[in-house]
Amino acid sequence: MAPSVLVAVLLLLLAGSVVVSVSIGQVDVPVRESSRVLFHELTGIGGPGDPVFVDVIRSIRLPRVLLAAVVGAGLALCGTVMQSTLQNPLADPFVLGISSGASLGAAFAILTGFGAAGTVGAVAGLGVPFWAFVGALAAAALVLGVGSAGSRTSPVKLILAGTAVNALCGAASSALVYFAGSAEGVRSVTFWTMGSLASAEWATLPAVSVVVLIATVFFLFRSRVLNALLMGDEAAVTLGIDPGLHRRIHLVLAAVVTGMLVATCGIIGFVGLIVPHVVRSVIGPDHRGLLPVAVLSGALFLIWADVAARVAVPNAELPIGIVTSVLGAPLFLHMLIRKEYGFGDK
Repeated sequence: MAPSVLVAVLLLLLAGSVVVSVSIGQVDVPVRESSRVLFHELTGIGGPGDPVFVDVIRSIRLPRVLLAAVVGAGLALCGTVMQSTLQNPLADPFVLGISSGASLGAAFAILTGFGAAGTVGAVAGLGVPFWAFVGALAAAALVLGVGSAGSRTSPVKLILAGTAVNALCGAASSALVYFAGSAEGVRSVTFWTMGSLASAEWATLPAVSVVVLIATVFFLFRSRVLNALLMGDEAAVTLGIDPGLHRRIHLVLAAVVTGMLVATCGIIGFVGLIVPHVVRSVIGPDHRGLLPVAVLSGALFLIWADVAARVAVPNAELPIGIVTSVLGAPLFLHMLIRKEYGFGDK
């Protein structure tokens, strides 16, 4: 199937998924009623529908579903870019220590109270998300600094530096949890590191959406550079591309996007790893088709993973990071066994 046709199909599936997913939850809403509410919200035509359903969809489910789509798209985008930039099929948005840095920032804010409302550390009310974002960017900056020291930046150095920073930040987070005197704080840190979209609201959508949109457009115009980097540094230099410079640009932007996503909804694993591989196995490694299909596929994947998180346990909610791992790990193992991962060779 041509990438353009696949993009059109995925857009239709995405629109249908939004309608169906806002209907599913602890309070079931008929799909027909959801369609009516969403149509009225978009066009102002027709009646608003049952006030109870309208409130559930407008205030709770729709912002959550839209946030899931944006976060899934962003994680898939960053995973695709980082796998090509680092020429490593195991690279994902957290390979530079971004996840562990965000965990450390969040743990610091939660367990010390420095990010609580009314404190200086809350920074105009931003609280824990702000410190998670700071931790993510600090970890990424440290990795880039170490990876660039001594000689030219290389994918191997960056991956090794990311592994070291991951271990360092993970140890620091564990130490904070170990010495914490607040059981409630420990539970909050644990839940945050598993990822959740439960705090989604309309106010959080614009900033995240704009960042992901800008990054998507930017990388779409750099498909040629990503294709060259995927082939290796020698091929990139032959084509007149400076791999070190473009690698730093790509990783800084990917770190900003991932830091924003992690700060918004915690750590959600496997999306940035599995989605690019699945898409690459279907349409090949050419980023002109790979990027838009991966972005839409990531949005679809996380929407339905969030639905599963909402309905898997009656009267409760699973952290979405558990769901994405449960869904992603078997699929990834299946692809490896069948040798359908198609990294740079299809």
